[in-house]
Amino acid sequence: MEDELGRGFWLKLLGICLAIGIGGLLLFGLLGTVWYAWGFFGTLIFFGGILLIWAWIYDHKQAKPDY
Repeated sequence: MEDELGRGFWLKLLGICLAIGIGGLLLFGLLGTVWYAWGFFGTLIFFGGILLIWAWIYDHKQAKPDY
């Protein structure tokens, strides 16, 4: 039995790590920009609005018909 991890595994792991790193960079860049422009409460309102929109979309996807 072969105990080595294949090339595909390492490429997928590298891709996931890069995606997480770039996503974190974009998130903190957006957070810093919004904080600089609008301050603490503006940042809370902005990200609260994003979370509300995300929750609304999720609820519409999970809704079951009432018939």
